[in-house]
Amino acid sequence: MPTIVKIVNKSQHPIPAYATAGSSGVDIRANIEKSIQIQPLERVLVPTGLFFEMPEHIEAQVRPRSGLAIKQGLTCLNTPGTIDADYRGEVKVILINLSNEIQTIQNGDRIAQVVFQLIEKVEFVEVDTLNETERGAGGFGHTGKN
Repeated sequence: MPTIVKIVNKSQHPIPAYATAGSSGVDIRANIEKSIQIQPLERVLVPTGLFFEMPEHIEAQVRPRSGLAIKQGLTCLNTPGTIDADYRGEVKVILINLSNEIQTIQNGDRIAQVVFQLIEKVEFVEVDTLNETERGAGGFGHTGKN
């Protein structure tokens, strides 16, 4: 049985849906009155007209669409963007143009995808030391593996 996510759709577009049985995410669309031109290296916040109500154990992750990234150089910043279960505002997408050309977003364009994930709550236990590992504190390429 799938988890229920309530949605308010204030756009004129259909609610998000999985494109195939194997899809992990649902595409979300720009809900804008006029087109947005994004200059190279410019960031914009694009509204979707969507509002979610999720159970406490779920988060929504806003992720880039691969086709938009490779074809137009548009991707999402703050990726994945987290929508917390207690947020009730409009879902908006931070897009950046990484191409060398002006890119245009039209009303109804699929601008990102949303993946819903289970959240594991943790309890912190403060200690003076941590167990040693072979890796230790090495990070950011420390293992030398490609």
